[in-house]
Amino acid sequence: MPSSEVLTGRLRDLLATRLGIVEKRMFGGIAFLLRGNLLVGVWHDSLIARIGIDAYTQALEQPHVREFDITGRPMKGWVMIDPAGIRTERQLQRWVEAAHEFVQTLPPK
Repeated sequence: MPSSEVLTGRLRDLLATRLGIVEKRMFGGIAFLLRGNLLVGVWHDSLIARIGIDAYTQALEQPHVREFDITGRPMKGWVMIDPAGIRTERQLQRWVEAAHEFVQTLPPK
């Protein structure tokens, strides 16, 4: 299953005015990187968000959120949000903001 073009377009629109964002193919989908670090991505029809360890456990308690695990080895600090959890622009923007807040703390690659 290819990555959702609709979700990819929504992310492009949200990230268009942010400096330092690069789009790249990763994980069999599309990823958006900030200074070389994955910020958010699209895998099938779900959003991948890198939110960090501190926000990870609380995020997993929210509806439509699960571990980012496409290989059998979950990546701590990263979550996948199912389509129902990013239906509105406000929902999507909230996850993008959470990821942006965390990734800004990382050193450039």
